[in-house]
Amino acid sequence: MTERALSAVVLAAGEGTRMRSSRPKPLHLLCGRAMLLYVLDSLADCSVRRVVVVVGHGAERVTKKLQSESPDVLLEFVEQTVQRGTGDAVSVGLTGFPDDPDAEEADDDVIVLPGDTPLLRPSTIADLVTAHRAADAACTVLTARLADPTGYGRVVRGKDDRVARVVEQADATTEELEIDEVNTSIYCFRRSLLAPALRRLSPENAQGEYYLTDIVGVLHDAGYRVISMAADDPDETQGVNDRLQLAAAEAELRRRTNDRWLRLGVTMVDPARTYLDTTVELSPDVTLFPGTILQGATVVGERAEIGPDTRLVDCIVGADATVEQSSGRDAEVGAGAQVGPYAVLRPGTSVPKGTITGAFYAATGPDDVVD
Repeated sequence: MTERALSAVVLAAGEGTRMRSSRPKPLHLLCGRAMLLYVLDSLADCSVRRVVVVVGHGAERVTKKLQSESPDVLLEFVEQTVQRGTGDAVSVGLTGFPDDPDAEEADDDVIVLPGDTPLLRPSTIADLVTAHRAADAACTVLTARLADPTGYGRVVRGKDDRVARVVEQADATTEELEIDEVNTSIYCFRRSLLAPALRRLSPENAQGEYYLTDIVGVLHDAGYRVISMAADDPDETQGVNDRLQLAAAEAELRRRTNDRWLRLGVTMVDPARTYLDTTVELSPDVTLFPGTILQGATVVGERAEIGPDTRLVDCIVGADATVEQSSGRDAEVGAGAQVGPYAVLRPGTSVPKGTITGAFYAATGPDDVVD
């Protein structure tokens, strides 16, 4: 297997008009975190030396968000000022690499990811890179097989069953529309071949854009090896383009989050009615009753019981405490304290250790201390 350096280009310049929001599409929240952060998480199992993020609409907001919450990887930002397609976006992305890279980095591998695929698992991207290197391919396409491929680019194979090209729905023939293997817009390229291939793209298509998908045909026709890897779970490759898809992605992320905490020793009486941000921290033997919503930087200590019907945002709950049928924001509940039912803990409220608040208690303002 060829071992080369590895970088990534993440495409996050789109406007996302179908979201019908003033918020930049990459910054829409899923389980308390910006969607784009989950895409960066998918690189966790790869030794990525550099990530170039292509920004556009809301560029300043996206850049600021990633700079404040980015993982431990070198991030570079480049702006696609005019949206001329995914092929143009990757060309812009390559400008984020050094002008005169050393020999090793010049021949590295580059993962290309859309910024709206928050369900991607790190193992899938790692497997894609492994397959790419094992075949010493010029390009490896992550594909998926769908019962209904409507709207997706179809993967067209040649007589040798190798990937020959990707044709977009609007440009496909009747025969090509019958193909159920689709492009996920996730790739691994040899960077030394990517840049010259991008220069051969043409906007002569139904959208008048530079399609990154066309690079598959360019490389194939030039005699380079293009292969594919089918995702084990097609759902994780789905993009988020509107609020319906956003809600579906959030439901899946919440399921994964709940499964993780259940395996780590947290009890959920009804996981389907338990809502946890991925930023929440729980200790062993915590019990969560139905209707519990924990958000932000909430931390819950050992053996605490939360719920039913309780929402806590950025709160700290001590060990052995109980909070039921209550709400709180930026408040602290001491170890062994009992809060609720129907308590309201306003920002700055502190419930001392062992305190019993009694029913219908409501803190009246910030910096309250319950006696």
